[in-house]
Amino acid sequence: MPRPLDRCHQHLLAALVVRLPPSLAALFFAALFLAFPALASAHEVGLSRGDFVVEGASVNGEITFAQRELATFLPGLDRDRDDTLSEKELTDAHDRIERAVIDRIQVLGDGSACPGRLLFALPVEGDGVTLKATFSCSAPPGEVRFEVGLIEDLAFNHRQLLRVGGGPRVSEALLYRKRKTLTAPIAAAVVARPSAPAASASLPSAPTPAPEESAPSTALDLFLMGIEHILLGIDHLVFLFGLVLLGGRLRAILLVVTAFTVAHSITLALATLGIWTPSPRLIEPAIALSIAYVGVENLYIKDAEGRWRITLPFGLIHGFGFAGALQEIGLPRAEVPKALLCFNLGVEAGQLAVLAVWLPLLAFARRRGWLTPRVVRLTSVLIVLAGVAWFVERVFGA
Repeated sequence: MPRPLDRCHQHLLAALVVRLPPSLAALFFAALFLAFPALASAHEVGLSRGDFVVEGASVNGEITFAQRELATFLPGLDRDRDDTLSEKELTDAHDRIERAVIDRIQVLGDGSACPGRLLFALPVEGDGVTLKATFSCSAPPGEVRFEVGLIEDLAFNHRQLLRVGGGPRVSEALLYRKRKTLTAPIAAAVVARPSAPAASASLPSAPTPAPEESAPSTALDLFLMGIEHILLGIDHLVFLFGLVLLGGRLRAILLVVTAFTVAHSITLALATLGIWTPSPRLIEPAIALSIAYVGVENLYIKDAEGRWRITLPFGLIHGFGFAGALQEIGLPRAEVPKALLCFNLGVEAGQLAVLAVWLPLLAFARRRGWLTPRVVRLTSVLIVLAGVAWFVERVFGA
């Protein structure tokens, strides 16, 4: 979090703003608002995954979080503050994790409560953490109902991709605050299997039978999550605004946007499919620098002609940022294509919706003489400052 301004800085800012015309003062305050690093977590989607299978009277499964999200949810979990949750840190916090997570998931078998317990928690590849849990019902259930109250304790826009097997088909849903329940029909006879050991040197894979068909509601929810991710991604919006601020011929602007879209779609696919994923510790500062660069470039070029050449590599960087949460929760490979397609389509739809509003407004402002070269220069400087602030926070503020 940024440090409060001292009195001297407050007086300097007040003197500067008093001397600015109202329109420029508004831009100044808007940029200050954007520059607060607390609002810069544009690429943390807030997504967890739950995979459960009913085996006799037991409901066994795994819940996977991004490490950063679990550490934020349970302050002090990362005791050595190295931004990584070790197996020992998770083991030492076993009871705390059980109370905060497992106890906030209610499982009902035919209407009767199935008490749950945490077996163990382990870090997994991709900066994730998987919790192995079991819920014990009094008898093999014909129907299982999950009520995930845990979602109320997490970030406001958190989503959990929940899948429940053991019945005639796999039931799945993307849960959030207004929809925290999932009811799954279970086959009349489910063969009981041995429960997982209380501890293990390596994390066994969760049984995740393939669904007969994809649930349309889940696909739609992932699509809407992609739209929301863009609309709440302040640093991405600042970058996009900087790209179109100068205007120019419509063909040139569309080429810039197309190059950016194609590029980040490529790297989103590479990262989510596990082909290649640079560390977020490199990608997030690089995204901030791309914002600063666009602001600097706006001070020296006149329009968007030829700008697609620079937006193409920057789009590759932003795509890795979008892939972060999808990778951290370790989606099963069979589920990756659907999640990738739906989420990415939502990202593109949100981006096009924003541009459909911005481009006419910027053109109107130019015709009315409001978007003068001075306003463009000042706005570009503020974009640079926002990018630099995010870069400093992402490198030194962790």
